Parts: sequence; C-alpha cells; structure tokens
Amino acid sequence: MTNQPSNFRDDTAAYARDPEEQADGFATVRKAHESEMAEDYVELIAELIEVQGEARPVDIAERFGVKPPTVTKNISRLKAAGLVRRERYRSIFLTDEGQALADACRRRHKIVVAFLINLGIDQETAERDAEGIEHHVSEATLAAFQRAIDASS
Repeated sequence: MTNQPSNFRDDTAAYARDPEEQADGFATVRKAHESEMAEDYVELIAELIEVQGEARPVDIAERFGVKPPTVTKNISRLKAAGLVRRERYRSIFLTDEGQALADACRRRHKIVVAFLINLGIDQETAERDAEGIEHHVSEATLAAFQRAIDASS
C-alpha cells in the first residue's frame, strides 16, 4: 500500500457533498458551455484579423470545420450579443466588447497551454486540451497555474 499525501482524495470513493455546492458547480459548467461558442468565435475572429487582416465567414467555417450556414447563424447570435459587427458581404469585425472577450480568452488559453507544457505535455496536445479547459477554468485556478509557471521559470 502506498502512502498518499494527506490532501489526497480517492476519486473512486463516494463522498457527501452539500447539495447547494454541487448545484452551483453544475450551474457553473452549464454557463461555461453556453459561452464556449461565443468565446471560440471571438478568439478566432481576433486571430484571423491579426494574421490575415480580416475575418471572413468562409475562413471561420474552414477553421472550425463547419459549413458556412453554421457560421452565419452563429455570427448572427454574436451580433445580437453585441460582440461583432458586420456589413453585408463584408468581413466580420469585433466590437470593443468582443475584443475584450477575445483578449480574455487568449490570456486564459496562453496560461493553460503554458501550464500543460510545464507539466511535460507536448505543444500540439497542450493546444488541443487547452481548447476545452480554458472555458471551464476559474480565475483562482488560472492564478494558481500562473504561479506554478512562474515558479518553474
């Protein structure tokens, strides 16, 4: 039998959780899922504008691996949310609110990638895994990731 650190919890063992705490946790995950699409889109739009000078729906569809009508539908949602602006048959632009969200997403993404690489994960896997983690990680956890990165530098 191995000795586990005192803060180690056997994840296979059942334990009682406060129902309100558990409900809050599930609500947080549902909220993160709701915002994932918007976050992914504004992050990609910002990247395309930075790299190519514009963000065209066809390029967004190609990068996400979806059909152009899916992009059109999601851009309409982002426009209604005040995150993007678009003129007919023109590129897509971020509003100030959209740019702020894109900047926050990029920051989270970079921290998560750096943390995973710091753990020994290869770049490609870290980038792929960060796409999911970045939407669900709290500011407290991000700060802990950053402290771990800084401590290893």
